[in-house]
Amino acid sequence: MNASVIGAAAAAVLALTWVALGFWAFLLVALAMLLGAVAGRIIDGRIDVRALAEVFRGRRSSS
Repeated sequence: MNASVIGAAAAAVLALTWVALGFWAFLLVALAMLLGAVAGRIIDGRIDVRALAEVFRGRRSSS
C-alpha cells in the first residue's frame, strides 16, 4: 500500500465517522489515528523518544 491509498482510507474513515456520529466522534477518531501513527513510528524506530525528550528538557537543540 502506498501513502495515497492509506490517506484515502483514513479520509474515508474520518468522513464516515463525522456523517454517522458527529463532530466530536470525528475528533476522537482523528486523535486515535494520530496516536496510532506516532506509536507505529516509535515502534519502527523512526522517532527517537530519548532524543525528543532531551530536546523538550532543553539539553539538546534540534540544530
